[in-house]
Amino acid sequence: MSATTTAPATASAPSAAPDREPARRSAQTPAQTPAQAPAQPSTQAPAPPTIIGRSGERERLAEFVTAGLGRSLVLRGETGVGKSALLDHAAGLALQDGRRVIRATGIEAEAGLPYAGLHQLLHPLLADARHLDDGSRAVFDAVFGYTEGGKPPSVMALGIAVLALLSQAAADRPLLLVLDDGQWLDDASTDVCGFVGRRLAGSPVALLAAIRADVDCRFDAAALPELAVAALAEDEASALLDRAHPHLSTQVRRLVLEQAQGNPLALLELPAHFTGGGAGGPGGLGGGHGGHGGHGGHSGHGGHGALGDDLPEDLFGHHAVPVPRRLQHLYGTRIAALSHGVRAELLMGALDGAGGRTGESAARGARYRMRDADEAVAAGLLDIEPGTGDFTFRHPLVRSTVVQMATPNQRRAAHRVLAQVHRDHLERRATHLAAATVDPDEDVADILEAAAESVTRRGGALAAVSWLTRAAELSESHADRSRRLADAAFIAGHAAQLGQAHRLVLADPWAGPHESPAAVLASAYQALYQNGDVRSTWRQVTASIEHLRDGRAPESEEVLGRLADLLLAMSQYAGDAAGWEHTLALLDSLGETLSERSRLFGRTWSDVVRYGAACAGPVERATADLAELEPWAVTRLGVSAYHLDVLGQYRPHLQRVVDRELETGAVASGIVMLHLVMLDQLAVGEWDEAEQRGRRALEVAVEHGLELFAMQSRGYLAHLAALRGQVGQARDLQAEVDAWARPRGLGFLTQLADAAGALAALTTGDYETAYLYTVGVTAPGTFQPYTYQAPRMLLDLVEAARHTGRSEQARQHALAARDAGLPDVSPRLALLTYGALAMTADSEQEADEMFARAETHPDAARFPFELARIRLAHGIRVRHVKGRVAARQLLVQAAESFDRLGATAWAQRAHLELRATGSAPRASILNLASLTWQERRIADLAASGLTNKEIGKRMHLSPRTVSSHLYRIFPKLGITTRAALRDALSRSDGDKVAS
Repeated sequence: MSATTTAPATASAPSAAPDREPARRSAQTPAQTPAQAPAQPSTQAPAPPTIIGRSGERERLAEFVTAGLGRSLVLRGETGVGKSALLDHAAGLALQDGRRVIRATGIEAEAGLPYAGLHQLLHPLLADARHLDDGSRAVFDAVFGYTEGGKPPSVMALGIAVLALLSQAAADRPLLLVLDDGQWLDDASTDVCGFVGRRLAGSPVALLAAIRADVDCRFDAAALPELAVAALAEDEASALLDRAHPHLSTQVRRLVLEQAQGNPLALLELPAHFTGGGAGGPGGLGGGHGGHGGHGGHSGHGGHGALGDDLPEDLFGHHAVPVPRRLQHLYGTRIAALSHGVRAELLMGALDGAGGRTGESAARGARYRMRDADEAVAAGLLDIEPGTGDFTFRHPLVRSTVVQMATPNQRRAAHRVLAQVHRDHLERRATHLAAATVDPDEDVADILEAAAESVTRRGGALAAVSWLTRAAELSESHADRSRRLADAAFIAGHAAQLGQAHRLVLADPWAGPHESPAAVLASAYQALYQNGDVRSTWRQVTASIEHLRDGRAPESEEVLGRLADLLLAMSQYAGDAAGWEHTLALLDSLGETLSERSRLFGRTWSDVVRYGAACAGPVERATADLAELEPWAVTRLGVSAYHLDVLGQYRPHLQRVVDRELETGAVASGIVMLHLVMLDQLAVGEWDEAEQRGRRALEVAVEHGLELFAMQSRGYLAHLAALRGQVGQARDLQAEVDAWARPRGLGFLTQLADAAGALAALTTGDYETAYLYTVGVTAPGTFQPYTYQAPRMLLDLVEAARHTGRSEQARQHALAARDAGLPDVSPRLALLTYGALAMTADSEQEADEMFARAETHPDAARFPFELARIRLAHGIRVRHVKGRVAARQLLVQAAESFDRLGATAWAQRAHLELRATGSAPRASILNLASLTWQERRIADLAASGLTNKEIGKRMHLSPRTVSSHLYRIFPKLGITTRAALRDALSRSDGDKVAS
C-alpha cells in the first residue's frame, strides 16, 4: 500500500480517471494549450477534475465532502469503471474546501503482511504520534515493531489509538482519508479501517475508500456505507470516447464502444490496440496523454481506419469475456514487446508491490524501486511519479499481467533478489524466500517458522498458518515436516479454520500407520466445536494419549500437552463423573511428562468443591504474565480463574486482546474470552455490558459455524434474562440449549440450562419448579462430584426448599456447604455459604452471625446480586422477629441494589417488603449517585422551579435537550412527575447525611 499526503496549495488538477490512471507529467489540463497554461504554479486549491456523466455519484460525493466530516463511504465497482476518477474528484473538492487530504493505495503484494497497509496509510502522521499519550504510542510501537517483544493490541485498542492520531492531525485542518484499491489491504489493516470508519461521527476526519466488486475482501463485512459505481451509460461512453479519441473511424469507434461495454479504462485503452498505433504517440495513451481519464487530447494512433473493412468483429473472443480480461490481453501484447531487462524490472516491481505514490520510499520496509524502465513508460505501462521520479504502474492490471506472463523460473529469480533486498525485514524476507525456494531448505523453513511466530505475536494467526504450511513443505526431515504441519493445523483449529486444519494433517504422508496426534487434534476440535461431539472425540483423544504414553509414537511433550488439554476441555463439557475419573487417572499416569499447568486445569475444571481450595495460589502464579502466553493458554487459565471466582483481576487483559483474536487471530479462544468477560460482568453487576458481550459471542460463533460456543452463549444469555425478570426470553433460550445439549451428553450446557430455569422460576415465585430444577443438578445435602453448577446453585436450592416447606433439606444443604469447605474455595462460594447458613439458622444469634460474615466479607461487594438476595432474605427474617424498624435498612439496601442492577422482579419483591415496614417509596441513593454532573445540575434547577427554557439558558442547552435529560433522570430517581423531583432529591440527600 502506498500513501501520499496533499495540502490545499497544489498545482492545477488533472482530469478524472478510471481506476489507477497514470500520474500527470504536465500541469496543464486537457483543454489548455501551452499558451493558456498558467505561468506560475497555482497557490489555490485545484478545481475538481472534469468527469463525463456520473451526475448521481458526483452529487453523492459532493454531499459527502461538503456536508461535514465525521463520515465514511466505500465506492464499489469493477476494474476500470472509474472509481479512481471519483476519488480524485472528491479529493479535489476537499482541497478546494481547505481540507488536508491523505491518499493511499492498496498493493496486492502486501496483502499477507499484517498491518503493512495501516503503516503506509498512517506513515505521514506517525512522526506526530510522540504527542499522544503513552498508551497510544505503545500501541503503535507494538504494531509496527518499533519495540521488541511488544504485545500486539486488540483491534479496539489500535483503532482507538488511530482515532486519536487522526483527531490530532485534523485539529488545525479537517482531514480526508482517500483509500484506493482497498481490496488489497491486509486483513488486520482492513479491520482497523472498518473500526475507525464506524466511529468517525463528530470528528473532523472522513474516510473515502474504493474496492473492486469482483474481489472478495474484508471490507465486505466492515458495515460501512457504500456507493455502487456502474459502467457508463451509452451516451456517456460515446462522449468520453469522442473526447479522448476524436479521430476514430466509424467502424473502430463502434467496435470500441461494443467491446468496452461502458468501462472507462477500456474506452481509453482499446482504440490504440484496434488501430495498431501503439501507445507512445503524442497525446496518446503513453507519455503526454490527456491526463487522468484521457478526456481530451489526441488519439495517438497511427491513422484512423488503418484496419479497413477487414477489421474482425471481436478481437478478444466472445462478448461474455469480462472487460478486465480483455484489457489484460491488451496489456500483455505491450509487455511482450519490451526488452528482457525492462521486463525483469517490471517483474521485481510487481512482485514487491512497487509503484506507489510520494512518501512511500520514506516508509519503513520500502518496496523495490524500478530502474531504467522508460521503454515501459513509452508503451503506456508505467508512469513517472512527479514528486519522486519513481516509476509507477499505470493500473493494477498491468502489475498482475506482468506476473502472469513471467515463467516460474523468472518469478523465482526475482523473489531471490527481493529476499536479499529485504534481508533486514523478517516477514518480507520470508515471503520472498517462500516463493523463491523449490527444493527443501531447512534454513528457509526456519526463517518461515520464525516469521510465523512473529506474526502470531502480532495477532496474525491466519498468516502464521500459511507460513508454517510452507515451512513444512520446505522441511528437510520428515519429523520437522510433521511438526510444522501439526503446528499449522493446531493454530488453524484455534483460528476457526477447522476444515483447513484437518486438510493440513491429512497432507502429511509420513504420519505413520496409526492416525497421528495432529490428525486427532484437528478432527476432535472440528467435531467438538461444530457438533458438540464429546463422546466419540473423548474416546479418540484418550486412545491417542495412551498410544503416546506407551511409547508407540515419538511425539514431543508439546503435542501430548495439547491432547491432554483438549481431553480436559471435552471432559468439562461432558460433565460426566465417570468420564472425569477416567480422564484424571489417565493424566496422572503420564507422570512428569504432563505440565503442571495442565494438572492445574484438571483440578480447577473438574471438581472445584474437592480440589479448588489449594488452587488459588497456583492460578495466580500461572497468570503472573499473561501477555507472554499464547491466546489458548490465556483462555484456559481464565476458565480456572472463573471457577475460583477470581476472574476480575484478569479481565483487563482479556478485554485488551479479545478483539484482536476475534478478527485476525485465534477465534475460538476469542469467543471463550468473550464468555469469560461476560461472566465477570454478570458477577459484578455490569449487565448491559454483559449482554453486549454475550450477543457478540453468539454472533461470532454462528458466523464461524461453532455451534458449541453458540449454545453456550445462549445459555449465558438465558441466565442474564432470568436475572432481569425477562422470563419468557430466558425460558425460550433455556429450552433451545437443553434440546441441543442433552442428547449429546453435554452436561456442562444442560446444567447451565437448568440453572437458568431455576433462576427464572425463583424470579416468578414458582418455588416448586425452581426446586425441581435445583435437585436435578444435585441432591440436597450433597454436591454432586464433577458438577460445576452444584455449588453455584447453593442459594437457589436453599431458597426453593424453604419456600416449599422443605426446611430440613434447606438446612441440610447449607451445612453441607460449610462442611465441604466452600468458604475456602472462592470468595463467591464463601458469600453463598454464609448466606445459606443465615437463611436456615436455628437461632437468631446464628442467623445474625452468619449474615454478618456474609456482609462483611472482603469481596462481598464484588457480587452485588448475591449480596442483595442475602440482605433481602435476612431483612424478611428480621422483620418477623425484631420488627419493622430493625429490618428497614436491610430491605432498603436490597431494594436499591436490585434497582441498580435492573433485576426488576427481585426489586419489586424488595419494595413490597419495604412497604410492609411502613417505609414510603423514595428515590434511590445509589441511583442518585449514578446521575452525571450535568444531570444532577439539571435536576437541582428543575427542583427549584425553573422551566426547561430557563434551565437551558443557564446551562447553554436547548430546552429540548433539557427535556431529554429529565426524561432519563426521572426513572433513575424512581419518580414519574416533575412535582416529585424536589422531594426525591431532598430525601436522598437526607439519607446520605443520616448514613
